[in-house]
Amino acid sequence: MPKDSDQKTATLYRMVMEEHLCPYGLKTKDRLEREGYEVDDHWLTTKEETESFKREHNVETTPQVFIDGKRIGGYEALREYFGDDVPDEDETSYQPVIAIFSVAFSMALGLSWAFFGTIFTLRAFEWFIAISMCFLAVQKLQDVESFSTMFLNYDLLARRWVRYGRLYPFGEALAGILMVAGALVWISAPVALFIGTVGAVSVFKAVYIDKRELKCACVGGSSNVPLGFVSLTENLMMVFMGLWMPARALGLF
Repeated sequence: MPKDSDQKTATLYRMVMEEHLCPYGLKTKDRLEREGYEVDDHWLTTKEETESFKREHNVETTPQVFIDGKRIGGYEALREYFGDDVPDEDETSYQPVIAIFSVAFSMALGLSWAFFGTIFTLRAFEWFIAISMCFLAVQKLQDVESFSTMFLNYDLLARRWVRYGRLYPFGEALAGILMVAGALVWISAPVALFIGTVGAVSVFKAVYIDKRELKCACVGGSSNVPLGFVSLTENLMMVFMGLWMPARALGLF
């Protein structure tokens, strides 16, 4: 069958070895094909072949894409070529926070429906905050050392007692889990109230009094979320639950 003269073509060089199949090479090939390109797919099957290609084209990484004889670059460069918004590694992103609160909210509604047959319950609101606390704790627990280091930038208690930064995510997880279960309120409430109050005061001082521009450790030590509203909200939620749960247990509400 004769080749369509209007067919867009691209040349791709990517690593395909027994011990390593480059994921970005696969993503690049897929993106080109979705954009309607016929891909001339060249496999770099050995380390020597890969290093030789990089020296020949004066590049540091693979994959590499060529369109109309012009080198476009790797996967991120190809995304830019097609007009995608490609954020910098250090660019502020609220995506982790949105994901955490969205899934926590959905889970809370699901639990409410499963237990009560409706999503409109007070328990759903409690579950939402408790599950959010658990998710935020997990983000910190993935790398406690990194979290505790970032935490020292602004937390007032951690600056006086450094090990508090390592204990904080465990306390948040414990309080969140107990609040999901609605058990041992006499443990969960004081823990949440304490760490939430210290955290809220620390964030408020750092951001709104000292006017410091810092990264928030609330979703882990590698986050690009700016310190401010999100971290303050996290801590105020814990303060609220620290007061609300015992009040409800005592029948005040």
